[in-house]
Amino acid sequence: PPVAAESGPLVPCGRRAYAPPAERKRFYQNVSISQGEGGFEINLDHRKLKTPQAKLFTVPSEALAIAVATEWDSQKDTIKFYTMHLTTLCNTALDNPTQRNKTQLIRAAVKFLETDTVCYRVEEPPALAELQKNEWDPVVAWAEKRYNVTIGSSTSILGPNIPASTRETFVSHLASYNMWALQGIEFIITQLKSLILSMSLIDRHITVEKAVLLSRLEEEYQIRRWGNVEWAHDYDLCELRARTAAGTLFVHLCSESSTVKHKLLQD
Repeated sequence: PPVAAESGPLVPCGRRAYAPPAERKRFYQNVSISQGEGGFEINLDHRKLKTPQAKLFTVPSEALAIAVATEWDSQKDTIKFYTMHLTTLCNTALDNPTQRNKTQLIRAAVKFLETDTVCYRVEEPPALAELQKNEWDPVVAWAEKRYNVTIGSSTSILGPNIPASTRETFVSHLASYNMWALQGIEFIITQLKSLILSMSLIDRHITVEKAVLLSRLEEEYQIRRWGNVEWAHDYDLCELRARTAAGTLFVHLCSESSTVKHKLLQD
């Protein structure tokens, strides 16, 4: 996590910059944004925020800068870095710790089709099989129509046979997004374990709550049957919603205009 240096800027602490950081006392009073040569910057009092690799924290749009600044401003007496998903996504986009290019990001996203959650079905118990059919089939049908592809589903452990043309279509579609948005898309996919649910969410076909519920369909079925584990299931659900919502917002804000249109209030 970034820490305050004596000279002013925020610099990374140690080599394990991407390890889950502990909470720390809030060391700043005010949060603001400013526009620099490379984009919009985040200011914590007189210090400029930096990434774990000591790069200037600069984002491509004013809306995204406002959202990140809100994360920092909402911290209370202690800074809970694990709640700041937008900040983490920006750090990943700026530092690119895995050193992947656009083509590699797209291939990684499309590869999820091979193990997509909504494509793997069960035969037993019949109630769960029926639930999967009723809840997942409409989303798969929408995706097939939306992208003019064939996806299907399977009860085989090998999964469905995804045509090469379907993969190529998704590769072409994802190529229309910039690198920042692709980082967000991959983040959502890893949360939901589904490219189809992720694209349905990004295209505003389903809500965050619906996407999370569909990704956890079997778990929710088991909870209804056997009961809820106190605190654990509720925490997992809320945390997954938070990460998925942050990823979706990140993608949309990275695809918007660089500046916010300020509207004048009229009497």
